Amino acid sequence: MSAPQGVTHRAFGSIPREGGTPPGLSMHDNILVSSALNRLITITAFVSALVLCSCQHPKLESPQANTRRPNVLFICVDDLKPVLGCYGDTKVKSPHLDRLATRGVLFERAFCNQAVCAPSRNALMTGLRSTTLGIYDLGTNFRLAAPNTVTMAQYFKQHGWRTEAMGKIFHVGHGNHEDALSWSVPHWTPKLNGLGGGYVLKENRPPGPTREEAFFSNAPADVSKLPRGAVTEAADVPDNAYSDGMIAVEAIRRLQAAKQNPNTPFFLAVGFHKPHLPFVAPKKYWDLYDRASFELPKLQKPPEGAPAFAPTTWGELRQYRDMPEVGPLTTETARELIHGYHAATSYMDAQLGRVIGELDKLELAQDTIIVVWGDHGWHLGDHGMWCKHSNYEQATRIPLLVIKPGVAKAGGRSKALVETVDLYPTLCELAGLPVPQELDGASFVSALRHPATAATKDAVFHVYPRSPRGMGELIGRAVRTERYRLVEWKKAGAPADTAILELYDYKTDPDETKNLAADKPHIVAQLRAMLAKQPEAKPQLRTTTPAQRQDRAAMFARRDKNGDGVLTREEFLADQPDPDKAPARFILLDANKDGVLSREEFILMGGQAKPTAK
Repeated sequence: MSAPQGVTHRAFGSIPREGGTPPGLSMHDNILVSSALNRLITITAFVSALVLCSCQHPKLESPQANTRRPNVLFICVDDLKPVLGCYGDTKVKSPHLDRLATRGVLFERAFCNQAVCAPSRNALMTGLRSTTLGIYDLGTNFRLAAPNTVTMAQYFKQHGWRTEAMGKIFHVGHGNHEDALSWSVPHWTPKLNGLGGGYVLKENRPPGPTREEAFFSNAPADVSKLPRGAVTEAADVPDNAYSDGMIAVEAIRRLQAAKQNPNTPFFLAVGFHKPHLPFVAPKKYWDLYDRASFELPKLQKPPEGAPAFAPTTWGELRQYRDMPEVGPLTTETARELIHGYHAATSYMDAQLGRVIGELDKLELAQDTIIVVWGDHGWHLGDHGMWCKHSNYEQATRIPLLVIKPGVAKAGGRSKALVETVDLYPTLCELAGLPVPQELDGASFVSALRHPATAATKDAVFHVYPRSPRGMGELIGRAVRTERYRLVEWKKAGAPADTAILELYDYKTDPDETKNLAADKPHIVAQLRAMLAKQPEAKPQLRTTTPAQRQDRAAMFARRDKNGDGVLTREEFLADQPDPDKAPARFILLDANKDGVLSREEFILMGGQAKPTAK
C-alpha cells in the first residue's frame, strides 16, 4: 500500500476537479466537485486558525505533572494476527517480538474496531470508532467526516513532540491519502521499481501496475483490465530489497538523528507492510519453515446458523494471479499461503528487531514508550475464509505490546479487554499529557501497572458492514465481552427489532462453530443492552467515489502539457471555468509553496508531497 515519494529530507533538521468539464464528465460531476472544493477551503481555514491560536485544542481534562517528556516509538504492523511465539504459537519464528514482549505488557484480549485497514487506522489515530465517524470503507478520508479532529500524532506535535512517520500509518490508496497535519515533516514511503507492490523478480514485474498496485497507489486505471500480481514471492535477495527492510533503514536513520536532538522528544510512527498480501519476503525466511508441516484448519465452513452474508468472500485475495474467482482454494494453494504468511511475519519481525536494536544501541530505550500494534487479524483458512473483512475472532483479535520503563511491568500479561481506540488516551496519560475528552476510548494504564489484576472495561466494540442483495446496507455492530460476542446486523438508525443476530460463546465454543443467538435469549438481551448504551452507528459517509478521486491523476496528465511531472501556474489556470477563483485555488493546492503543483499535490488537493526513498 505504497505511495509516490519526493526527496529525502534531513530528519530533526529543519476533490475538487479543476478546468473545464473533462471528457466523460457531466455538469453534475462538476457541481459535486465544486461542493467538495468548498469543504476543502473550509477545512483549510480551520487549520489556519489552529495554527494561529494555540487555544483551539479539544476540551481537556486536568494535566498530569511530568517533568520528563518520553519519546514514543509506535510500530504499526499490517494484517498481523497474534500468530507469534509470545502469544503461544509454537511454529512461527518471531524471536524479536518475543524478546520485546518480555520488556513490557502483552495484551491477550486486544481487538481492533473494524477489521479492514483504513477504518482501523482511523480509529487508532483519531480515537474514534467507525460508527462515530460514519466511515467503513477504504477510500473516504476521515477529515471529510471530522475535519476539526486532532489526531494522536497531531496532538503530540502540538505539545512539543517532533512527529515523523514512515511506511503504512494511515491508509493510502483506493482514493485515500496521508494526513500532512499529523506530521512535523512529510510522511516517508519506500518505493520499489517505480511502484508499491514489492516484487523484485522479473517474472512478477509487469511493465505497468498490477491490480492491487493501482488500488494502493491511486493510479488512474481501469483496474479490471490490469494484470493480476503474484500472491507470493521468495527471491534470494537481501532484506533491504523489499519494502520493510527499506522502512527499517529509514527508521534507524531517524532514531540516529533524534539522538542528536535530545531536547526534543520524538513520536516516531513506523508502519511495516508485511504480512499483508502479497506474501513477499527474502527466501531465507521461507526456508525457516517446512511447507508440508502446515496443517489446514479443521473447520472449513461458516458457523452453523450464521447469516449467509456474515462471512467474508475474501475478494482481496481473489485479485491475485492464480486465485479462483469463486469457490475454495486447493490444499496446495492453502498451504502455500499459510507458509507465505509465516515467512512474511518472520521477515517483518527481523526488521522490527533491527529498529529496536538501534534504539537500544543509542541508549534511547529507557526514555521511550514502545507500542507494537496490529491493525487487525487475518483468516488463514478458518471457516473456509481468508483475509480479514469480518466480525469473527480471527479477523478482529490483534497483537498489542506496550513497553514503558518504570510503568509497564516487564514480562506482564494482561487479560483485560482493550480496543484500538484506547491507545490514544493511554499514550496521552503515559506521556503526561491532558487526555482529550472527545475520544471514544479509555486509558488502560492501570493494566500496564498491574497486568495480572487490573480490569479495564466490561466490553469492547467493533463493526463491519455488509450489503446483502435485496437488503440494503447493513451495519454489523459487535460487542465482545470476556466470554461472548454478539453481532447485531441492521440498517443504520433502523428499529432494534429489525436486527439479525449472531451470538458466540468462547468458553464453550472457541472456534465459533454455531450461532447461539436463538439458544441463549437472556445473554442476547444483556449484550444488546450494552450495545444500546452506545451511540447509534452512523451510515457510511457519501462524498465522491474512489474512481472519481482517481480521475484527478488523469486530469493531471492532461494538464501537464510538457510531461515534466509538475503543473506551472499557467498550465493550471489554462481553460479554467472560473478564472476569477482559480488563482486562489492554485495557492491552496500548492502545499509546499514552491510555485508549481506536483502530481501528489494536485491529486491529494493540497496534500503534502511524499519524499523519495534513497
